Formats: sequence, structure tokens, C-alpha cells
Amino acid sequence: QLQLVESGGGLVQPGGSLRLSCAASGFTLAYYNAGWFRQAPGKEREGVACISSSGDWIKYTDSVKGRFIISRDNAKNLVYLEMDNLQPEDTAVYYCAAGGRTKIQDMCRMAALYDYWGQGTQVAVSS
Repeated sequence: QLQLVESGGGLVQPGGSLRLSCAASGFTLAYYNAGWFRQAPGKEREGVACISSSGDWIKYTDSVKGRFIISRDNAKNLVYLEMDNLQPEDTAVYYCAAGGRTKIQDMCRMAALYDYWGQGTQVAVSS
């Protein structure tokens, strides 16, 4: 079965940190570009960060630049999202996704171009 499973979400206070992990099973994640998306209640799904299959190209949405870091360990079939200085506006369900239809530069924040999705992990930032 081909799937992605996220973990690491939780409740943190403003200024806190979390590290999300995304584990792939049933396929080799190294062959795919990967991205993290989030969806807050009443809002559309938003692309947060993406990384090329080799890890040599990365892009972030403006609101998380300098606070979030996306990385991957292809040997372990894992993608990570390190989140620092979390703020209430970061509260959302976070999803990881993988896809290989086109180059990462053309698909980074385009949810429709990703083929595999995790079930999501909740991140809540509140005092």
C-alpha cells in the first residue's frame, strides 16, 4: 500500500517549536519531489514548503521564511518540517505530499500536481 504518514503535531505556545515528520511506505520517496501543505479551518489548503527529490531545491511561502525548514532523508524515506517561533496563525492541519509529474519549480505549491498525500497532523499554537 502506497502511503504517507505524518507525525509530530501537537499543541504549543506562541514562540514554541515542533518538528513534523512524514514517512513514506510502499514507494521510494527519493524519486519524488515533496511538499508540506496546511489547511486552517475555513481556509483553503496552502503550500508551505517544497523540496526537490534530491533536496537541492527548496522554496517556502513568505509567511514561514526564516522560521520553518524543510529537509529530507532519502535513505530513511522521510521528509521533515522543522517549525520554530510558531504563531497562532500557524494553527492548521499539516499535510505532506509527494509527486513526480514535473520539475519541482513548476509544482511546488500546486496541490493538484502531487500524487500522494498523508492524512494530516494537527498543529495548534495557543497560549
